[in-house]
Amino acid sequence: MAAPVKPVNAIKVRPDRHLRLPEHVVTEEPLEIRVAAPGRQASPLAVTMRTPGHDFELAAGFVLTEGIATRDELVGIGYCDAVRDDPDLRFNTVTVTLSKDPPKGLPDRRFAATASCGVCGKSRIEDVAVACPVVPAAAPVPASVVRSLPGSLRTAQKAFDRTGGLHAAGLYSGTGSLICAREDVGRHNAVDKVVGRTWLDWEDPAQLAGTVLMVSGRVSFEIVQKAAAAGIGMICAVSAPSSLAVDAAHRFAVGLAGFVRGETFNVYSCPERFVLDA
Repeated sequence: MAAPVKPVNAIKVRPDRHLRLPEHVVTEEPLEIRVAAPGRQASPLAVTMRTPGHDFELAAGFVLTEGIATRDELVGIGYCDAVRDDPDLRFNTVTVTLSKDPPKGLPDRRFAATASCGVCGKSRIEDVAVACPVVPAAAPVPASVVRSLPGSLRTAQKAFDRTGGLHAAGLYSGTGSLICAREDVGRHNAVDKVVGRTWLDWEDPAQLAGTVLMVSGRVSFEIVQKAAAAGIGMICAVSAPSSLAVDAAHRFAVGLAGFVRGETFNVYSCPERFVLDA
């Protein structure tokens, strides 16, 4: 499997000189996600550009947050045996095994996603709006916890320190304890990796309603949708949300905070999920 960071040569230009020196960049490679079910051979579902690492989490998170299957229907995951003799293909191909066929079938649900846009390649506008239940109420999160999250997530970004070229997503408890942090060249992939980790670790996903998803960039509709599909009750970001993200946050009862910087932030939805004076 490729490393998440690769060495390259770069010419570093300075006001008084330029130097040819080694540098590090984030690795970007395609991952093909396949889906298998009883009586069905593995079929291609999606190809996404991602940073290698935590591939099983990414595949599981993608299947869950795109509405392909529920947590109970996802029964296995592994690298594809059909390409075992080709390491470059094997470690860029993951098969997710379901207990039954996806309700909508696979032929109309094939995706081709770039690292920057997780909705690229979906064949119909209806495919973008995955059905999500309203996230249940949970204990509100103090403003002091919200303010602490950007610094905590930044500390967890080890690959970013070497490259400056990665997005990050972190899942936190309502008291600000880091549960899981993941980095990726694609912001939606980072979120899927976090969600996939919850499938591996959480026996009771209902507890996710009291958690907070912190992301390192802006918040798109897709990020809100993925959080809601996972049952996460709050999203915080260092940058701005889109209008569709705000609408989705209201629709799914997800607390949404943007521009979390220093001592200030904006609340765009569900203020009842925050304790603003704490």
